[in-house]
Amino acid sequence: MALYCAGDIQGCAQAFEQLLTHIGFSPSRDTLILLGDLVNRGPDSTAVLRRCMALEGSVQVILGNHDLHLLAVALGVRAPSRRDTLHDLLAHPHRQAMLDWLRRQPLARQARHGGGELLLVHAGVLPQWSAAQVLRLAGEVQAVLSSTQWPDFVGQMYGDLPNAWSDHLRGANRLRVIVNALTRLRFCSPAGEMDFSSSESASTPPAGLIPWFDVPTRLTRGQLIAFGHWSTLGWMNRPDLLALDTGCVWGGSLSAVRFGATLAEREHLQVRCPQAQQPG
Repeated sequence: MALYCAGDIQGCAQAFEQLLTHIGFSPSRDTLILLGDLVNRGPDSTAVLRRCMALEGSVQVILGNHDLHLLAVALGVRAPSRRDTLHDLLAHPHRQAMLDWLRRQPLARQARHGGGELLLVHAGVLPQWSAAQVLRLAGEVQAVLSSTQWPDFVGQMYGDLPNAWSDHLRGANRLRVIVNALTRLRFCSPAGEMDFSSSESASTPPAGLIPWFDVPTRLTRGQLIAFGHWSTLGWMNRPDLLALDTGCVWGGSLSAVRFGATLAEREHLQVRCPQAQQPG
């Protein structure tokens, strides 16, 4: 039995199928965790979702910002962007089943393997949060998205403020900070104030900001975290950090990691992707 995790597919169904073949994925034996942004920008988001649904259990997913964007567009609370490629999915006769399946997925997961624990998120983790708190807070969002109140929540989900965590946050503000951190975060201040204006490489942060994973006081230091979202960051393999968005939709690669007997034993696996969108 093998454990894998893989980066952002973004509707690139052909690359996803090639990856499953390349890694020799066995649904009866293996587990693959996808790090969010299953849909959008690529040519066939419908095929990606239907494949994930068919493999549910052996393929586990977390939600990314593009997955939440799909839910918002479907509800009419968010206008499609010019780069969106969601029309076929939204016109599909099984659209509602796919949307309902998607909105019941979590924003974070934990996997235990070889005596260690792996935390998986789409974008980032605020420095004030422990791994246990990340899972609890992600559970708060999942509970609302899975309920009949999900349209109200999605209608209040967007916005850059509040841009920092407080245990005193309640209601829409609390959930918005959780969503923004787990699905949008790249840079923040050393105190954990989030910035969403830049998607540049981690080597050129805006003034006064650093990549979330380099905050010295981060409570999750030492905890292995796998994430996607940051294609300009590319592949990163540190003892406690795995970055797996290698720009599939931009003509890069779809990346996965196969863990060995322990989480420290890692094999980087890639398939090349046809360019579906032009960067910039």
